[in-house]
Amino acid sequence: MSESTTNTLQYRFDGPEDAPVLILGPSLGTTWHMWDRQVPELAQQWRIFRYDLPGHGGAPAYPVGSVSDLAGRLLATLDALGVQRFGYAGCAFGGAVGVELALRHPERVASLALIAASPRFGTADEFRQRGVIVRTNGLDPIARSSPDRWFTSGFAAAQPAITEWAVQMVRTTDPGCYIAACEALAAFDVRAEIGLVGVPTLVLVGSDDQVTGPAEARTLVAGIPDARLAVVPGASHLVPVEQPTAVTDLLVRHFSTAWQPAYDTGTGQTAVPGIPVRAVPTVPQQPPQPVAIAEIAPAPVLEPVQTMGRPDPYDAGLKVRREVLGDAHVDRALSQADDFSGEFQEFITRYAWGEIWDRPGLDRRSRSCVTLTALVAGGHLEELAFHVRAALRNGLTPDEIKEVLLQAAVYCGVPAANSAFKVAQQVIREETTPVE
Repeated sequence: MSESTTNTLQYRFDGPEDAPVLILGPSLGTTWHMWDRQVPELAQQWRIFRYDLPGHGGAPAYPVGSVSDLAGRLLATLDALGVQRFGYAGCAFGGAVGVELALRHPERVASLALIAASPRFGTADEFRQRGVIVRTNGLDPIARSSPDRWFTSGFAAAQPAITEWAVQMVRTTDPGCYIAACEALAAFDVRAEIGLVGVPTLVLVGSDDQVTGPAEARTLVAGIPDARLAVVPGASHLVPVEQPTAVTDLLVRHFSTAWQPAYDTGTGQTAVPGIPVRAVPTVPQQPPQPVAIAEIAPAPVLEPVQTMGRPDPYDAGLKVRREVLGDAHVDRALSQADDFSGEFQEFITRYAWGEIWDRPGLDRRSRSCVTLTALVAGGHLEELAFHVRAALRNGLTPDEIKEVLLQAAVYCGVPAANSAFKVAQQVIREETTPVE
């Protein structure tokens, strides 16, 4: 079954209609079929709800602006179906949605499993760079490199059909929706809030995951009260695909034993029935590899959050500066600041980025166009390079940057534009060449 409106998602149900609902959330670039091997076993106890990310698996291509946006669409879909309370298991992007739901709507989430997840996925630069590559070259370079990120080398070599399935799954995704999802992950950061997750949580990760590996999993477990960790040997990022039996067994055990009762708040909400007692096989047909499950220390005390008064524009400026110029550039500039230049770095962060770049009157694409033109006019080639990179991150294509420089040639002079084209050409080559 599917919905085509912009505020709902493409979904399907499996399992008995009267069973508690268990949602399975997908990773970026995948479809609900990544959970195919888990569904037969899980559907014996739960009504399984799977959904596709926008533009994935033939779903309508309405891009999401943030992880929160996708969580809102998921809740709108569930509301339309009359599903108020559910368990949730999500992989990578799907895990981010699970964290968002547990933080903002804890009354809806009965139990949570986070797979290949993190409170912050890599760096914003990494995902914005991926968006630049897709915007320039399409999804084929990302598709061809997906097996290396998703599977161990041994699995990829032994399972060529699954490897090709993974490539085609990414290749057939809508590029605009993929780029928007990258931007959503770039902005996702709940490190300061993760201790507020209050639902029973299993954190599950492949031992060989090079994308969001055991270190990120331990960060989640250290932050979420009473969370438990499961490390699956011989698996990489898409651990439900690579080690399906082990993952299925872990999910059955977690959701069978850790299902938080519905809140009794006196608001008239009706609690869903508890999980019906059903026989769970003690010996699976294909025994899973052993997994390590451990408890980690409780979350650290969070720093108080400022709630009153106008916030210092420095913090907003630093955030915007990092999003536009990239963490590496900003870290380098700040690390080089000393007693002589430190106040200037604070000045531009607070006023150029916190006051001007953060104003709502122009979007960042427009601000990049203005900035490129101003730099050409002023002959500031030393800053043009990193603002060309910023323009790519802000969504300008190489062709659009070319049009800006052609416009600048008319009004700023051919010699200035000639120098600017040389700088921009080199940057665009560096930023849009896929890494093999």
